[in-house]
Amino acid sequence: MKKKIVIANWKMNHDFHETTSFLRNLLKKIFEQKINHNKEIIIAPSFPFLHISNHILQGSPLKIAAQNIHQMDKGSYTGEVSASMLKSIGISKVILGHSERRKFFCEKNNILLEKIKIALKYGFNIIFCIGETYFERNKNQQFNVIKDQLKHTVFHFSENEIKFFHIAYEPIWAIGTGKSATYQQAQKMHEFIRSLFLKKYGENISNKISILYGGSINNFNAKDFFLQKDIDGGLIGNFSLNLENFLKIIYS
Repeated sequence: MKKKIVIANWKMNHDFHETTSFLRNLLKKIFEQKINHNKEIIIAPSFPFLHISNHILQGSPLKIAAQNIHQMDKGSYTGEVSASMLKSIGISKVILGHSERRKFFCEKNNILLEKIKIALKYGFNIIFCIGETYFERNKNQQFNVIKDQLKHTVFHFSENEIKFFHIAYEPIWAIGTGKSATYQQAQKMHEFIRSLFLKKYGENISNKISILYGGSINNFNAKDFFLQKDIDGGLIGNFSLNLENFLKIIYS
């Protein structure tokens, strides 16, 4: 049986002291209460603190992910971070295609395709985000949007490469708004996403691939989402910033 995956995406939050304190206290709670044997826990802190975070969690079952990479190997791209740089400090997981990257940094499918290629080149595990806007859902276009996003990115890759992916479904209208899809809505979309993998790659891959929900999961609703047949965990934003809230989500 697959472990549920819980990813804390801290976005542009937590300074050095907050990051290190949170991780040390989380480790202490994890080992004291032995709560992670049925969960895979991944933390995605800000870029400046990836190295120290990886050092703190070294030897523990908790893992670190970057929130983004640039699509080029190196070059004159001021302020950007490459896959090779992250690999050199021991990072091997990355979130790509987050709705905020798509919205605020104009990342289209063609750019995300190149980011996937460079991530795979360096052996990264990829948490790839997909999701529709409120307008698209209101027009009943959500299934076509999801299918199109996968078609032009993830579905370019072979069965051997797909094993490096987790998929995170995050309805854009539920990111940072306090709104959330119902667990029935989320399950219906996750079932649809899994059916696309079944059609493209067959039963073995569709069963194995982890599909996470990323739309305003909190300590009150996490259990309902995690109980759904096709929801394999969560990509957690605001409610991963507070240790007690995050622990409650892990307990769910």
